[in-house]
Amino acid sequence: MKYGLLGEKLPHSHSPKIHGMLGNPNYTLFEKEKGEVADFLAAREFDGINVTIPYKQTVMPLCDALDGAAIEIGAVNTITNCDGKLFGCNTDFDGFIFMCNRAGIDMKGKKVLILGGGGTSHTATAAAKKLGAESVRIADLDLELNYNNLYERASDAEIIIHTTPVGMFPKIDARLVDLTMFPNLSGVVDVVYNPLRTRLICQAESLGIPCTGGLTMLVAQAAFADRYFRGIKHSGAEMVNIVNRVQGELENIVLIGMPGCGKTTAGKMLAKVMGREFFDIDKLIVEREGKSIPEIFAERGEEYFRDVETAVTKEISAKSGVVIACGGGTVLREENRIALHQNGKAVYIKRELESLAKGGRPLSAGENAVEKLYEIRRPIYEGFADITIEPCGTAEACVNAIMTEVGASK
Repeated sequence: MKYGLLGEKLPHSHSPKIHGMLGNPNYTLFEKEKGEVADFLAAREFDGINVTIPYKQTVMPLCDALDGAAIEIGAVNTITNCDGKLFGCNTDFDGFIFMCNRAGIDMKGKKVLILGGGGTSHTATAAAKKLGAESVRIADLDLELNYNNLYERASDAEIIIHTTPVGMFPKIDARLVDLTMFPNLSGVVDVVYNPLRTRLICQAESLGIPCTGGLTMLVAQAAFADRYFRGIKHSGAEMVNIVNRVQGELENIVLIGMPGCGKTTAGKMLAKVMGREFFDIDKLIVEREGKSIPEIFAERGEEYFRDVETAVTKEISAKSGVVIACGGGTVLREENRIALHQNGKAVYIKRELESLAKGGRPLSAGENAVEKLYEIRRPIYEGFADITIEPCGTAEACVNAIMTEVGASK
């Protein structure tokens, strides 16, 4: 039995991992140029395939039959080979609804605004109507409702669904709209899943608006596709479990805390045990500048250092599944916290002040300097942390505590 994903460029696809977790190890990637798609389908050398952009519309006339959802939406993302006949359907629709229900985003009687006019917006439109939306409006660059008049004409939106690539890896610091301009919002959906939390989702979280990124939809549509592929019906609990497992593998572990608390030592050990790459933001700054941190402070000042730190932080935060040791002051800037949060889980390593290492740390020098720093930074560390590790005594104990909290195993 042969299954896989058809697309143009698939270097970062999570689909083989997800289908493996669903119990299907015979899932591969089929990268095809546009001119190769028709011949690939005509050969019928597969039992079932998923289809991703830009071929969700391309494959429709090449199928022998289509289900109602695919016809209504105008896109196919799943094809099964039934005795030589190709049957096209759309499991993105069910995946989208599962994602919204899991996030508790209720569209019944609500005014829905969809950002983007591509294929995914058609899926979102059909799903929003199915979920009982009062009205659905679509905004895009070349439509009457566009990003120049959006705030004037659609500020009453109660649900926003984002379906464009804006904010997707590698340009993860982009955001299409400012949510504060929509005072009636009760839900935000972003189909992007890399990063795990787009800037749009980060803003929704900060405003206390129920929201969801696209990872749940990605997993759910794969699970629904497996019904067609292998006749297996996966439960909602199983889908959620896979979402959590995939997120755990993709999420960076971000170590924060006072200078000298052992973030680098623990980070190296943690990365080795978990088989992840390790990045030390302070070390990267030194390598980029060709100078030690005390020299940078002395020659260019703290503000210059913080600007370089922000540039490095944004670059490293775009990675997935790595361990990052932050400098003691990295999370002082909100833009750094947002960048780290997009793909990361923040782990605050606490340590007794008297045992903090102070060598080579400009801001830790001087009488009571550490105590003063701590009073300023403690609430920031505590507010940003997803996990807090109490003083452990040894680096090994600290690593074990982190792994227990993140649910990892050696």
